[in-house]
Amino acid sequence: MTARKHYRSGFLHFSEGKIEEAIAAYREALALDEGLSMAWNGLAMALAKQGDLDGAIEAAQHYVDLDPEEPLAYTSLSVLYQQKGMIPEAEEAKAVSMQLQMKQGR
Repeated sequence: MTARKHYRSGFLHFSEGKIEEAIAAYREALALDEGLSMAWNGLAMALAKQGDLDGAIEAAQHYVDLDPEEPLAYTSLSVLYQQKGMIPEAEEAKAVSMQLQMKQGR
């Protein structure tokens, strides 16, 4: 199975509330392609849902590192920082997201 197929499987599991299966599928995708940024985002969201905010933030940071011009990467990171109570970091990430959105005309 390809990395993208594992990613889609993870997305489906996540949408069905099967968080453990989603995490496993995202990890499989990333084992095949560490550069699949959307799989890092999926993993971040699934880990957050599971309650692992530190792991989620680490995964979201990988997403930012891989796709630094993607506003969603910073929005995801901002939400996770907020959930962890890291308000200054959340505000900074949100500001970057907003700047990128304006730059891209979104």
